[in-house]
Amino acid sequence: MAKNILEFKHVGKRYDDNVVLRDIDFEVEAGKFYTLLGPSGSGKTTILRIIAGFDQASSGEILFDGQSINNVPANKRQVNTVFQDYALFPHMNVAENVAFGLQIKGVKKTAIQQRVKEALHLVRLDGYGNREITAMSGGQRQRVAIARAIVNRPKVLLLDEALSALDHKLRVDMQRELRQLQRQLGITFIFVTHDQEEALAMSDQIMIINDGKIQQTGTPVDIYDEPLNHFVADFIGESNIIPGVMKKDYVVNINGQDFECVDAGMKPNEKVEVVIRPEDLDITTVDQGKLKATVDTQLFRGVDYQITAHDQRNHEWKINSIHKTRVGAQVGLTFDPEDIHVMRYNESEEDFDARLDSYEEDEN
Repeated sequence: MAKNILEFKHVGKRYDDNVVLRDIDFEVEAGKFYTLLGPSGSGKTTILRIIAGFDQASSGEILFDGQSINNVPANKRQVNTVFQDYALFPHMNVAENVAFGLQIKGVKKTAIQQRVKEALHLVRLDGYGNREITAMSGGQRQRVAIARAIVNRPKVLLLDEALSALDHKLRVDMQRELRQLQRQLGITFIFVTHDQEEALAMSDQIMIINDGKIQQTGTPVDIYDEPLNHFVADFIGESNIIPGVMKKDYVVNINGQDFECVDAGMKPNEKVEVVIRPEDLDITTVDQGKLKATVDTQLFRGVDYQITAHDQRNHEWKINSIHKTRVGAQVGLTFDPEDIHVMRYNESEEDFDARLDSYEEDEN
């Protein structure tokens, strides 16, 4: 059984009358890459600061290796943080920046030199020890900041929007490097970002946060394919979210038509929201389509066409297709039962788990 390195139990945070976190519960397994994903102001950075010890929780308990750390100061916690602006010392060279934390701890000089050399090797900066920080590129500075964090051999590495200052190509390169580094080190990474593609590309587990609450936790595939509510479906990737009615288990009604689906456990004739991803819609002839629509726009994106269309009830549909159509054309839209995902209105993670447990008990 995997070991939990970190646990939040009913953690809340408020500043006077401003509630930032609301009853946060989660567990973090050792040796995995976790991402806290959400819009600005959602509370994700506050969670990171509480883990690091820079902020104190207003309520609840934080466990690290099974022990409460609510009252443990930041410098006594086995975590290190890589900040958005890297927080490097411009008057020190690369090696001096990396060595700074070890010097503060009183580590012997010979040990510091060896550990700095090892850390720079891990981030592919061999031979850069004497380079001035002001002479480093953005990607190199990011590597220095990571080396300074891992040289302390933390059990958990926290990264707060650590790639946001990089241009797109370098950011993608650093995503691969960070993921490889995490696997190589075998330590737990907790990464904060508002970039959905970044989270999907890098993570073992994603926690979607909004308005101080965790909306959903899961693997990137689970989060993308099985969003629990409207916010998650809309925030992660592009989605077609259409009102529907759950007629019975495995049958949902969209636009007055019944369609087979793979969802169950809801009330008969319950109003629901239906999610179909743009890449799961295929364009066909009107007579072969499950739905009929009129093409409104078409943009070529190199690998496919990004198309919007509206149906007879004026619902907009987003379609990603390798096939070209034309604006104003009448087309059919088709999809498989597995492409339909049904959501209850505003269902929480706790509500979903309870519904699933109840349905499985009834089935057995």
